[in-house]
Amino acid sequence: MNRIALVTGGTRGIGKAISIALKAKGYKVAANYAGNEAAAKAFHDETGIATFKFDVADYDAVAKGIGEIESQLGPIDVLVNNAGITWDGPFHKMSKEQWDKVIGVDLTSAFNLTRLVWEGMRERSFGRVINISSINGQKGQFGQVNYSAAKAGLIGFTKALAMEGARKGITVNCVAPGYIDTDMVADVPEDVLGKIVATIPVGRLGKASEIGDMVAYLAADEAGFVTGATMTINGAQYIAG
Repeated sequence: MNRIALVTGGTRGIGKAISIALKAKGYKVAANYAGNEAAAKAFHDETGIATFKFDVADYDAVAKGIGEIESQLGPIDVLVNNAGITWDGPFHKMSKEQWDKVIGVDLTSAFNLTRLVWEGMRERSFGRVINISSINGQKGQFGQVNYSAAKAGLIGFTKALAMEGARKGITVNCVAPGYIDTDMVADVPEDVLGKIVATIPVGRLGKASEIGDMVAYLAADEAGFVTGATMTINGAQYIAG
């Protein structure tokens, strides 16, 4: 397989698992990261996957980053919009900076990346865009108005864009993970984490590799009839209609 896949936020956590899963399926993978040089180097040393540093919330930086990726690897066939941050707080205390930063990284980034690869996908009559949302974009979460709004926005972005891409062989889908066993979740206090797990019917946290496997399926040629869908992977913690 000579297809090229770009995973934003692709060197840590869920993004790392996605990058590894795609590489295992034969894709040439480019993993974007924002600033953690040590983690990016460790990821590259472990996996051999090329890494590219740029700010996904900055359109011009994204254009430059995609240019570098395509000059080194080739045109991007699969885009995984995974980059995301949290900056929590109750809404009555939330600053405009908190809102703008989370919306920029978690939602505007999807426009930036997708817009800059979309025309190439249309010209080649093939593309896969996979957006990583969240359970909290489906059900909401106290203290995460910014994050929940961004992740819900990705679901709407997915549905509308799927309609535009369908006739050109481009699928657009969304994956909404629940609570996954990553470093971010590991930072949650043990007593709080225990309460979270107690609300998950399967009785455990999800594995990052389970998200990676779903993304790899959606990226495949065999998933060509799956578009506009939101894949909910949360152990039945929240069942979306």
